[in-house]
Amino acid sequence: MSTFKQFKWAFLLALIIIGAVAFFTRDIQLVGVTLLLAVLEIGLSFDNAVVNAGTLKKMDQKWQNRFLVWGILIAVFGMRLVVPVLIVALFGGIAPWDAASLAVVDGHKYGEILHGIHAEIAGFGGMFLTMVFVNFIIEDRDIKWLVPLESFLAKFGQLKAFSAVIGIILTLTLPSLAPVSHHLSVTVAMLGGLLTYLLVDMLADRMESTEKKQTAKSIAKAGLASFIYLEVLDASFSFDGVIGAFALSSNIFIIMAGLFIGAFFVRSLTIFLVRGGHLDKLPHLEHSAHYAIAALACIMFLGIIPGVEIPEFVTGLTGAALIGLGVLTSMRHNRKYRQTA
Repeated sequence: MSTFKQFKWAFLLALIIIGAVAFFTRDIQLVGVTLLLAVLEIGLSFDNAVVNAGTLKKMDQKWQNRFLVWGILIAVFGMRLVVPVLIVALFGGIAPWDAASLAVVDGHKYGEILHGIHAEIAGFGGMFLTMVFVNFIIEDRDIKWLVPLESFLAKFGQLKAFSAVIGIILTLTLPSLAPVSHHLSVTVAMLGGLLTYLLVDMLADRMESTEKKQTAKSIAKAGLASFIYLEVLDASFSFDGVIGAFALSSNIFIIMAGLFIGAFFVRSLTIFLVRGGHLDKLPHLEHSAHYAIAALACIMFLGIIPGVEIPEFVTGLTGAALIGLGVLTSMRHNRKYRQTA
């Protein structure tokens, strides 16, 4: 499948949205902000695309298409609009419809509330992503990237609930880094991230265990479980991007336009990686993406500390550097394999 064919709808959608922003606002600066938000979303979510591809390749084409079509609607309007509105309503002590109205009429105030609860959001997202990384790294795999480290950690994969214990330890210790008034709420948020992962993982295991029967119903259940997992994973990635977007604009419509473009490109990239077989061609790519997830989780946890604010471009560059390194080592691995074959 050609690269252009896979991304043609993403480029077409970007042109339509940018054209609409230009037509309705008549403001070239807002057009530039929309493009910048799209680039920011792509940069922050590139590792998300690679990890998603690892799950998506196990799904049939019907669920892959649903991930691209339904998933983009859930990702943009659900995870990047509805969920933040509900969070603002919960922590701001206002009704959800008032929070939605605030996002439209007073984006600056809405953004301030989101920034005010950054520690809680970082706690939830950081915990979920940590669990994703830990469960990946303790699985004994034929191909390893950082061989000594991964060989050592794979030994812990034989211990039941090892990752859950790690999550509990982090939940009991890291909230102390937050301001005193946020200790309890950050603890609850991290516990929520841990429980969400365990529930989704349990659901996936339950549904995938029936897939061996190869009935249409069992395959559909497995696809649904993977779909839910991917959407929650996407939410964990998106929180920081949504908060960072309000640093560039307080206009919720401009923010949604930029994030929609970026999210659709990320979805298209995920499908491209799966259908092009690039995960198999680059054996270290999935490993490096999970290390990028670990880096993002650490950055989120650092954000709990008062006064510590790491720019989004640092987060994006860190993830891009790790994935780029994974591509390079994969190419070297392939050359070495061909020479010894």
